[in-house]
Amino acid sequence: MRSADLIKEVEKKGWVLVRINGSHHHFKHPERNDLLTIPHPKQEIKVGLLRKIQKQAGL
Repeated sequence: MRSADLIKEVEKKGWVLVRINGSHHHFKHPERNDLLTIPHPKQEIKVGLLRKIQKQAGL
């Protein structure tokens, strides 16, 4: 999965971009106390990292 597609998915779930640090986009959810970090731009995110991000985001 491309990072741009993953970012669209997490934004649909209510995550909001709070900052960009280099090539990493950091998202925060208004109802949760977590910080979600997605590397961007990246053509393909490897399976292990993708599953971890999806689990943390509740996708």
